[in-house]
Amino acid sequence: MNKKIIYPILGIILLYGLLMIPVDPSIEIQSKANANPFIWNQDERWEQLEEQFNAARMDTGISRENTIQAKTASINQFLEELENSPFFPEDTRLDSLLNEFFELGPLVAAYGESNQDFVELYNRSRRIIKNESVDWDINRDETRIALYKTLYGMRAAVEEVLLQSEVEIDPVLHVQNEGSVTPSTEILGIKVHSGDLLVSRGGAEVSALISRGNDFPGNFSHVALIYVEEETNEPYLIEAHIERGVAIATAEEYINDRKLRFMVLRVRSNLPEIKEDPLLPHKAAKFMFEEAQKRHIPYDFKMNFFEPEAMFCSEVGSYAYKEYGIQLWQSESTISSYGVVTLLNTFGVENFVTQMPSDLEYDPQLAVVAEWRDTKALFEDHLYNAVIDAMLVCAENGEEIDYNEWLLPVVRLAKGYSYLMNLIGKTGPVPEGMSSMQAAKSEAFVNRHETLKEKVRTKAAVFSETQDYTPPYWELVRMAEEATGCK
Repeated sequence: MNKKIIYPILGIILLYGLLMIPVDPSIEIQSKANANPFIWNQDERWEQLEEQFNAARMDTGISRENTIQAKTASINQFLEELENSPFFPEDTRLDSLLNEFFELGPLVAAYGESNQDFVELYNRSRRIIKNESVDWDINRDETRIALYKTLYGMRAAVEEVLLQSEVEIDPVLHVQNEGSVTPSTEILGIKVHSGDLLVSRGGAEVSALISRGNDFPGNFSHVALIYVEEETNEPYLIEAHIERGVAIATAEEYINDRKLRFMVLRVRSNLPEIKEDPLLPHKAAKFMFEEAQKRHIPYDFKMNFFEPEAMFCSEVGSYAYKEYGIQLWQSESTISSYGVVTLLNTFGVENFVTQMPSDLEYDPQLAVVAEWRDTKALFEDHLYNAVIDAMLVCAENGEEIDYNEWLLPVVRLAKGYSYLMNLIGKTGPVPEGMSSMQAAKSEAFVNRHETLKEKVRTKAAVFSETQDYTPPYWELVRMAEEATGCK
């Protein structure tokens, strides 16, 4: 064979072999969480609620309506008592309230027409509990657990009802009109002010992982800080993207970046810092807006909120407010589960005492102003989460991400190309700050999730056809665990 052909082929083979070498330094864990993940451990309870739902579907008489009215009245009585007297995280009425809410859910879901009243009941409950939590010590375990159980538990119950309903509801849920004097505008029918924090859930696999990979698994994966320009009232969203680092988006760009839901949080107007300077939130947002324009801030895969050279999404908001004397996430987020830690560490996370998006809801300094959800994508939201929950069980059992080693040279070439693109201020296929092997494992993780998701989707379709209702979340998790073989 001609040497002109042999040598280039040998060179390519040698280069491919060198690029196959799995050189990827181990990622040290910088901060470990000394905590325990919250576990509901109520599988039998969820099955009982499903049985109650099926029984209620068979009861089409007036008795069901009377039971709904009686339970609604009981919950309102609980709320009257809580609203008119101080209460604390250990108050047993909170557990009773949540239990009554869970009992009402199946009846409302079966009835199918009064779900808006159920949503408003949740809305009132959340407002009362959040307002009372201002006087609670958020760093106590009892406080975190009480807030999580009631606020997350009620949201979960509401969404199970919505998934069974054939009645279309308003995607906007107004919660509390917290006062603000900063510039304002509207996004999807919600009045937002400069300095507000928009906590959202994206539609990607990694979004589901961030939402669920927490000691208190939640529904949100991303945080953006909103800046409203004084003269034009034009809104800008300052956020950290895995691909681009800290960037500024218009409202349209923010919404079109596949948001399944978002929640508007606002710093309370009665905080001493806000009383002293009512424009503080606007100043914090403007500071971050200008900071993002002055320098390139890469994405922080380490999730180290003490170091602002690189930032992850939560850090954008916390860094801005810290500059003006307000420390958000008064109770830092913890990630303690072996499976979650191992999986996130694979992608470069080093800090497991950090600031997770979902946990911002429980910060007593913040009021929940409103929520928006894509009601048509609610099942997708739950499907993604259920598959992630099952994959985390596998990780807890020691299963590692199995990536295609033969593709590693291709990924390394893509990383080299991305590096050159980063030098001229553009993005490449491999995010800045992510190694080639991490990128290969990330792609394998996404593919694994996609495969499992389609298996569960098929199982869910069969369930819906045979049972004549949408499978609730615990059924989706069971299907996902069957698909993975991990329990």
